[in-house]
Amino acid sequence: MAVPLSSVPPVPPAAPGRRGGPGGSGFGPGPRRTSHIHGSPWVTLAFLAPYLVVFLAFVALPAVYGIWISLHDWDFTLPSRPWVGGQNYADLFDPESVQYEQFWNGMKNTGLFTLFSVPLLIVLPLALALLLNLKFPGRTFFRAVFFAPYVLGVAVIGIMWRYLLDGNFGIVNRILGTNIQWTTSQPWTWIGLVGVTVWWTMGFNAVIYMAGLASIPTDQYEAAALDGAGPWKRFLHVTLPGLRPVLIFVLVTTVLASANMFGQSYTITQGGPAESTRTAIMVITDLGFSQSRAGQAAAESYILAFFLIVVSIAQFWATRDRSAGRERKEARAAERRYRERLAADDEEGRR
Repeated sequence: MAVPLSSVPPVPPAAPGRRGGPGGSGFGPGPRRTSHIHGSPWVTLAFLAPYLVVFLAFVALPAVYGIWISLHDWDFTLPSRPWVGGQNYADLFDPESVQYEQFWNGMKNTGLFTLFSVPLLIVLPLALALLLNLKFPGRTFFRAVFFAPYVLGVAVIGIMWRYLLDGNFGIVNRILGTNIQWTTSQPWTWIGLVGVTVWWTMGFNAVIYMAGLASIPTDQYEAAALDGAGPWKRFLHVTLPGLRPVLIFVLVTTVLASANMFGQSYTITQGGPAESTRTAIMVITDLGFSQSRAGQAAAESYILAFFLIVVSIAQFWATRDRSAGRERKEARAAERRYRERLAADDEEGRR
């Protein structure tokens, strides 16, 4: 039988300074004691300090030191390193200088590889993630299979594919029934390098996409289906907007990784044929370590870094959320009109 609430005696409050419930023995759960350490900014700084020290020691200070080196005729083998100012930078824009043709040929090859590889590394992992996000037997096994190549080092995949793509005894020609010189003739060297890179890193981007797909609420797909949206419209209006932050991250990191390509070209084609696959990083590495011209190599590094910064800013600008920015502007305008109307009402009331 239900007991009316009016017949239940009121519960007296707990005695101050004692833990537990009413008339408690002091052994029950009481209010949690808070420490002064919680919420202190020094705790946050204490956890961030180790990484900050590593960042300053191995990133910030070497970057500043690299600028200092680029302003000198810096040779590791010579005791004197005279100051040259911006001459190392000026030589890179002088067609008569020795480094002009090599550096800009490397920049051109870097741009070609980025242009060829990035679209494939954006689209194919997304399609793979959508496929692996479906429910089917063996899904975990296939996820591991596609991610497995990424755990291999660049030296391993480079040497392995150098033998697989060899034009004389490589197994790729045997499977395709062709006689293509994948490592010594164009455009097959670019096709081989891009294909190897896509095979190697596609699983990493697919994993990032799958994490983004898991964060999209399923009720959005259900609501779209109730409105009559088919699979393609659900992909356009639910999946892509939900993956927007992930897409921007994958795009920026993939462009930066492709622009820094070194190991694949170094181990598979050695920059050939006729230096057509010699990237900017290969030129800088050869100049700085093989020819001991660290000042010129540092200047080339900063020119490359400048281009990558510009490209990254352009990517963020092109992929910014225009609708969100428009909504923020409309909200600020409405708030301004509301304040102006309040000020006008106050002025009218005083009159």
